Amino acid sequence: MNQKILIVGGVAGGASAAARLRRLNEDAEIILFEKGEYISFANCGLPYHVSKVISQRQQLLVQTVESMKNRFNIDIRVKNEVLKINRQNKEVTVLNHLTGETYTENYNILLLSPGASPIHPNLPGIEHPNIFSLRNMTDMDNIISAVEQSTKGEAVIIGGGFIGIEMAENLHQLGFKISLVDLADQLMLNLDREMAAIIHNQVRQKGISLYLKNSVTEFKQKGDFITVVLQNGEKINANIVILAIGINPSTQLAKEAGLELGMKGTIKVDSCFRTSDPDIYAVGDAIETVDFLTGKPAWLPLAGPANRQGRLVADIIFGHKTTYTGVQGTSIAKIFDLNVASTGKNERSLQNEGTKYFASFTHTNSHAGYYPGSTPLTIKLLFAENGKILGAQVIGRNGVDKRIDVLATALRLGATVQDLSSLELAYAPPFSSAKDPVNIAGYVAGNILQGDLNIIHWNQLNSLDPASSVILDVREKAELEMGYIPGAVNIPLGQLRKRIAELPKNKEIIIYCQVGLRGYIASRILMQKGFSKVKNLSGGFKTWQSIATDLNYQIAYPNHKEKKTENLAEKQVAASQNLIKANRYQLDACGLQCPGPIIQVSKKMENLAEGDILEVLVTDPGFSSDIQAWCDRTGHVLLSSTQAGNKFSVQIQKQSRTVAQSNNNAIELPEDKTIVVFSGDLDKAIASFIIANGAVSMGRKVTMFFTFCGLNILRKPQKVKACKSLLDKMFGMMMPRGSKRLGLSKMNMLGIGPKMIRYVMNNKNIESLESLIGMAKLAGIRLVACQMSMDVMGITKEELIEGIEIGGVATYLAAAETSNVNLFI
Repeated sequence: MNQKILIVGGVAGGASAAARLRRLNEDAEIILFEKGEYISFANCGLPYHVSKVISQRQQLLVQTVESMKNRFNIDIRVKNEVLKINRQNKEVTVLNHLTGETYTENYNILLLSPGASPIHPNLPGIEHPNIFSLRNMTDMDNIISAVEQSTKGEAVIIGGGFIGIEMAENLHQLGFKISLVDLADQLMLNLDREMAAIIHNQVRQKGISLYLKNSVTEFKQKGDFITVVLQNGEKINANIVILAIGINPSTQLAKEAGLELGMKGTIKVDSCFRTSDPDIYAVGDAIETVDFLTGKPAWLPLAGPANRQGRLVADIIFGHKTTYTGVQGTSIAKIFDLNVASTGKNERSLQNEGTKYFASFTHTNSHAGYYPGSTPLTIKLLFAENGKILGAQVIGRNGVDKRIDVLATALRLGATVQDLSSLELAYAPPFSSAKDPVNIAGYVAGNILQGDLNIIHWNQLNSLDPASSVILDVREKAELEMGYIPGAVNIPLGQLRKRIAELPKNKEIIIYCQVGLRGYIASRILMQKGFSKVKNLSGGFKTWQSIATDLNYQIAYPNHKEKKTENLAEKQVAASQNLIKANRYQLDACGLQCPGPIIQVSKKMENLAEGDILEVLVTDPGFSSDIQAWCDRTGHVLLSSTQAGNKFSVQIQKQSRTVAQSNNNAIELPEDKTIVVFSGDLDKAIASFIIANGAVSMGRKVTMFFTFCGLNILRKPQKVKACKSLLDKMFGMMMPRGSKRLGLSKMNMLGIGPKMIRYVMNNKNIESLESLIGMAKLAGIRLVACQMSMDVMGITKEELIEGIEIGGVATYLAAAETSNVNLFI
């Protein structure tokens, strides 16, 4: 006997099941009921037709009623709504909305694919005709009609998930001013907080106003506008409001039929999609499924799983031995210039489940940097102690889909991070690098598990104790102009081996660079040189800066002052007076990842004359904000910044700091400190460095000028071969060689006094003189040795410790002129 199969719902799961059922059985009677006008339409494409990115409405119809009837011989009944299921008689009651007729239809097998419906909160004023949800073709048509009447108006989007952000982008493209409201503290809850920060910064750059940790209390009519009243009392005017706060499973039919329900009111099914009634199956957004990683109940309303479930349930109905193994949540979205993807778990879900995990960040290029069009790519990887992949998130402009698909496949097959490093992936310069970003992510995660790399994350920095830790920035000085983590000291990686003695071995060393690679190299150097407490900031300054910018952290700058708000327009007007006669130069920094472009710009500007203009072409999207910060700190003028596709073009006019300061009417009072160290006594030397370190910790520049006996503080403890006269050699023999041989000004007691004071300082956890000197060098305090005094005392440069500047009276006086404190010790 031929089976009669009824399908409720003709989109995604229902339509897929109908087509597969017919391919498996030509004789079965298949009837598909859809209460709407259309079947098998691309509801994920609806936002893109609003903006006409998808130009033709017909393109959204994957299958029309006529084409599907003719191809698959299926009885398709649109505008027919199933009202009731009579399980005893195995029949359904149907309302034909076209005729108003109610009728019944019996079945052997019933498949439910009712989908989900938008959440419509009960708020005052919500019935306003220009407040919309977007779930089907009719919703889309209504929004388009309102858009055409309010071109380039204002829109409020409520909800920061996929639909909310996609609608924000498409309405923005039409010229609307956009405000986006979300109750959570971030957009895209499938992402972790620091990855969401990248999205926040992107949408703000597009001029979209974000209202996070906020909700709507009511809607008011105000002339031609809707006034959206927020929980915090703010009011936003809008021509159009889009509700995108989520969906609920459409399960009223199943509930009234007495079928067992699961989490959030979903239809409970087994691994073969059978409901509590063995003759009724269910698929799609309305069902409770299982989490692939944990096996626990899950609800994940996504188009991909719904379509796969539709095909699979057809196989099961006709006897194929297969089961559904669950969902892992792989998704991707376009958000303006960025593509955002995730698969598996995020940190929030792992913490809620009590799962122990590790996390790592990597910033690489989408393909070989030397091939045009390369853009940055960020990967966050979550993995277990045994290396098993638990989740991944990828953000970038190009190549995101390729990487998330590789990671999703690896997760589905139970791969480990070590497996990622050994994957042989397609490589050619236009497509990838010899070490693909997925390989790199595997290498970094593997290093963490093997103990070759100890990491710390951005949200752990605030809990560091400055007394027991040092934050070490190993980037180049040019990079510091873009900002650095407050409290950090700078030793460029290339100088680390020579200056390693400046770092205290008894403290925790937190290292960071721009993206993590140089920090890793630095951590390996220190760990192999006997430093036992070394950690590398995962994702480097780039990850920290992204979240800091989003959270409005105060990013430090090299002069330790707050970044001043300048009138950029006035600077540009002043600079434009010389544009016609200015020499123009070009710099192609495409393919370089931060900090490459900034370093190239810094080097190029050194060779230009005052007033010359440098035109820079880059592909790093972060460069547009980095170059503004760099110009603010260096005094150069950013004339323009434009974007064409994935390339960014800026024009910078060279201007010295002196000129820049003369154009600023604000008068800055001197705040620096200078200390002349004349004495070579231990107690006075300690006092000098305590004062100096205290001043620099308050954000002041400090210069210490060592003269005569004070030079002995800076001498190396070991004897150094140097060409000297007899008199110079005699001076050297009579004077203490280095800080550890200094005596006290009082109670020296033949050297017992210095030993006693060092013993007491150690017991009371007071830094030693040598440690204070190292801290001063790390903090950037200028240590200047007087050349004249060195000549008199017979001390050569080779005898001084590393990092000492040689200068004269003019050096000291120049520093004193910008100081408001000048000590003589």
